[in-house]
Amino acid sequence: MPQTEITKVVIPVAGLGTRLLPATKSQPKEMLPVGRRPVVQYVVEEMEAAGIKQILFVTGRKKMAIEDHFDADPELAKSLSAGGAYGMLEELKYTETDVRFFYTRQSVPLGLADAVNHAVEFANGEHIVVALGDSIIKSPDGSSLIREMIELHLREGAACTLAVEEVDLDEAYRYGIVKPANGQEGQAAFALDGLVEKPNLGAAPSNLAIAARYIFSPAIFEAIRRTAPDRQGELQLTDSIRLLMQLGHKVQAMRLRPGERRYDIGNFESYFKAFIDFALADEKYGYMIRQYLKRKAREL
Repeated sequence: MPQTEITKVVIPVAGLGTRLLPATKSQPKEMLPVGRRPVVQYVVEEMEAAGIKQILFVTGRKKMAIEDHFDADPELAKSLSAGGAYGMLEELKYTETDVRFFYTRQSVPLGLADAVNHAVEFANGEHIVVALGDSIIKSPDGSSLIREMIELHLREGAACTLAVEEVDLDEAYRYGIVKPANGQEGQAAFALDGLVEKPNLGAAPSNLAIAARYIFSPAIFEAIRRTAPDRQGELQLTDSIRLLMQLGHKVQAMRLRPGERRYDIGNFESYFKAFIDFALADEKYGYMIRQYLKRKAREL
């Protein structure tokens, strides 16, 4: 029978985070705070809102902090309760969930496709979501992009559905860029004619960059097995998706919706911008931060 729901997500978090050194020397970049939460908590909460029930983290060295973060801490809860710190107890509510967490290690960093391939047994023949653990998707109305992607993916019988965002053409060389099918360029969701990882400057087929969210059928694992390593010996997920297309499978994309934004915590510039935006939007501290920035701006 065709699958009617998707309840599993793979979150790769094995990257070294070298562009964020020294902050990431002893902690995962996914655990860097953005506002009052670490990056990866936003990703998990996004998945929960989409109805995901099982989460597999593909980890690497020095990533135990992620496992600890999502584990209950009875001693800490008891200490806070004894001290009457009920407001702080509320901040630990995220650990009270019916979502099940699983962990596997990508011991050698052999690329994103290799990280996804570590989930073959977890997927167990089902369609899965893949969400990069260092990218936050912020929706202004709180609705779920992943929920819409799942519905489109299953309705269209696709092998791959990925999210895309508009970027400046002169910045396209930094991203995986998709090529929409003829006549579908302006649509919110569209089939793909191709995609390329970090195209040469001026050679991008569009200004639509892959936005760190994917949905795959089980066919992705066969494509990964048939994917050739790149010059660095890594398996690129864009190469595996391109192979899906060559094998005749349907691959499609969905644009980020109006008002949505992706925050890629990949370097200090993007990290600082993300922290500022989330701090300004904070219900408790946002007003004070806005007042501070207004005063600070007069000094610049």
